[in-house]
Order: sequence, then C-alpha cells, then structure tokens
Amino acid sequence: MSQSANAHAPEDPRLNLRRKIIFGSGDFTVNTALASLSMVYTLYFLTQYAELRPALAGLIPLIGRTVDAFTDPLMGRLSDQTRWQLGRRRPYFLLGAIPFGVSFAMLWASSPAETQQMRFLYYTGWYILLSLSMTVLSVPYLALIPEMARSYDGRTGLNAFRSGGAIIGIFAAISIRPIATALGGGEATPDSFALTAIGYGVVMCLPWFLVYANTWEQPEFQSRESVVPLREAIGFLLQHKAYVQLMGLYLTSRIAMDLIGVVLILYFTHVLGRSSDFEITMACFLLVLIAALPFWLAVSRRIDKSHAFMIGACWWGIGNLGFLFAQPDWPRWVMIGLAPLVAIGYSAADLMPWAMVGDVVDEDDLNTGERREGIYNGFFTFLRKLAGALAVFMAGLVLDAAGLPEGRGVAAPESAVTAIRWLASVGTSVLVLSAVFIARGYPLTRKRHDEIVALLEARNAQDRAV
Repeated sequence: MSQSANAHAPEDPRLNLRRKIIFGSGDFTVNTALASLSMVYTLYFLTQYAELRPALAGLIPLIGRTVDAFTDPLMGRLSDQTRWQLGRRRPYFLLGAIPFGVSFAMLWASSPAETQQMRFLYYTGWYILLSLSMTVLSVPYLALIPEMARSYDGRTGLNAFRSGGAIIGIFAAISIRPIATALGGGEATPDSFALTAIGYGVVMCLPWFLVYANTWEQPEFQSRESVVPLREAIGFLLQHKAYVQLMGLYLTSRIAMDLIGVVLILYFTHVLGRSSDFEITMACFLLVLIAALPFWLAVSRRIDKSHAFMIGACWWGIGNLGFLFAQPDWPRWVMIGLAPLVAIGYSAADLMPWAMVGDVVDEDDLNTGERREGIYNGFFTFLRKLAGALAVFMAGLVLDAAGLPEGRGVAAPESAVTAIRWLASVGTSVLVLSAVFIARGYPLTRKRHDEIVALLEARNAQDRAV
C-alpha cells in the first residue's frame, strides 16, 4: 500500500455518527468527575461546606493521584494482557460503572466526623475509591481509540467527539452548585450538595453500558500477546522520544487547565465580587469551546497536530493574561467576553495531545511488534489526573499561606485576592507557553506517520503470507 493511499484510506464503516456520539459520552462522565473535583469540590466545597483548611483540601487529590501513579499504568498493562472472550478493554466498562457512580455521590455526603483530621481521612478515602473506579473505566476507554480509528485524521475526528463529551461534562460540573442552590431553596447546603451528587452518580454510571454496546476491538490486536514485563515496558515508554515529549507538553498544559479551573470560581467570588457570574462565564466559554472544535479539525487536516497545538496554546496563553488586569468595577460583559476569546485557543490545547497518542502507539508497534495502547494511555490518564492534583495542591498551599479563610460568607484578605489573581493569570499563562516550548520539533509528523503505517502494512502482509 502506498503512503498516499494509506493516508486517505476509509475508516471502519462501523465508526458512524451515532457511535462517535455514544463514545464521547464516556468522557462526559469522566470529565464531569474531574472538572467538578477541581473546579467546585476541592477548594470550594471542602473549604466552605466541609470546612477543611485549604492545605488539607488540596492534599486530598494529591494523595489520590499518588495512588494513581501505580494503578493507571497497571490498569493499562492489565487491559493489554486481558484475553477475555468479550475483549481486552470493553468488559471493564461493566465492572467499573456502578462503583464510579457510588463513590462520586459519597464524596459530597456530609462527613460524620467533627475534627479536621477525621474529615480529611473520610473524604480522602472516598476520593481514592473514585480514582480507582475511574481508572478501571478510563484507561481501557482511551486505549480503544487507536483500535476504532486507524488513520491520522480519523483519530483527531474521534477525539473531537470525545472532547465534545468532555466539554459537556464541564457544563455538568459547573451546574452542580446551581442545582444544589435550587434544591436548597435558594441557598446551597451540605444536604442539597449531597442530594445533587446522588443524581449525578446515577447519570454518570449509565452511559458506560451504552459505550460497551457500541464499541469494538480489533481481533488481530488481541491475538498478539504482550510478553514484555511491566518494568521493561515502562522503560520502553521512557525511552520513546516522541512519547516523552508528548507527555511533557501534555502534563504542562493540563496543569495550566486545572489551575485556572480550580481558582476561577474563587476569582469571581473574591477578586471580582460577582460569584454568580462564574456559571454564566463558563457557559459562554464552553459554548465557544465546542464551536471551535470543527475549526481545529479543519486546521489539523492541513498542518501537523503538534503545530495546531502550538498555535492554539499561544492564543490561549496570551489571552489568559487578561485575568491579571480585570477590576470589580469593569462592565460584566468584558470578563464574560474574555472567556470565549480564550476558549478558541484552549480548544486546540485540549484536543490535540489525545489525538497524538495513537500515532505514538503505532510507532511503538513498528519498533516492538506489540500493541500496547493500554499502558501508553494508562500513563497519559495518570498524567491527566496528576496534573489536576498538582494544580489543586499548589493552589491550596499558596492560598493557605495567603490567608484564604475556610467557611462561607467570610471575606478574603487582600493577600489572598492577589494570590488568586496571579494564579489565574500569570501562573496559568507561564505553564501554557512552557508547553508550546516543549512541543517544538515534535518528530511524529503526518509524513512520518504515513511512513510508519506503510511499514506496518508491509510487515502485516508479509506475516499473512508466511
């Protein structure tokens, strides 16, 4: 098969619009959990409703992600080696769905403990259980992408639907507080948050049964057993130049995403003094985020994915500096209008790295003869969650030192207001632009991937002829 022919080869006919939408619902549930934990739960709910100190609240996700440092790669390796009749990846959707929903609901329940230390242990325990169940779902889920979409552009397209589901998950996350407020009779309470979380838990587990029924795996991939020991397999990952560079740019940009996410509600509450504008601004941001996806898909068909990432990240990083200068007496439309402008660049920074993972897996297949989507995506999933934990922990330490008070209705001192402003603006932009620097010279271009796929096809044809 020629390189040009392969580049434009048709995708699997099963990968139709309905299945792409259903597939995207999986990341809707995961991102609802991740976004709500970073944007609403950790430094808002835990400090103002559970009344934990910011430093303790920020430590909870860091502990959970430390557990993930072991479980995400292990889950990836486990799914690579699974040889069940129902498949390597898809059966885990059935195993993880209900624990995922239950643990999310319990995270928002009132702790029976009275002391800070015991409340900390209570919420940490449920956080770890949520992280484990999310790992069981998300690692096999993401590992399916290179199997279902085989071409360079096809993976970008499928990831666009996954990103669309993730964006709707952010909508769901920022809706938690308004729903809890409505259920509380005009004021959110610990009980109304708990009731809201129960409904969310049910909604978050149901899509996984549809994802299971509407996805598939490649039989020829399952027929090739992964025989390299886990430690040696991790060594291959860390020696894989393109993957290490991809991890670097992704981790840096994800920390930026989660940092702005965790402090934004505090920014509107304490810097601008208009807490209710948070949901309005985020709704505008997310609508533009979704609208920008087709634009970046079109761009990525003309240039390499890494270049599209760099353009979008520069756009986001520069526009985000507007948060440094905004003042409480500025018209509301200024900040509500800044968010959509930033969203255009943010969209590319969020979409492209995941579309690039499958290309790395193909290069690994060429070098090793194994299909190890699981462990590659396991590490990437770990980075996704580690970034959130690091962002929340760093923000928690800074805000604790700056004197951000715990409890509702307490005005923040000027030191905390200044810290929130700088974290939301300069801190986030420095991270984003660092990701652009890391992305320079990324080796897995469209041309190189076409060469890899042509070599894989030639090798497979030779194997079939033997």
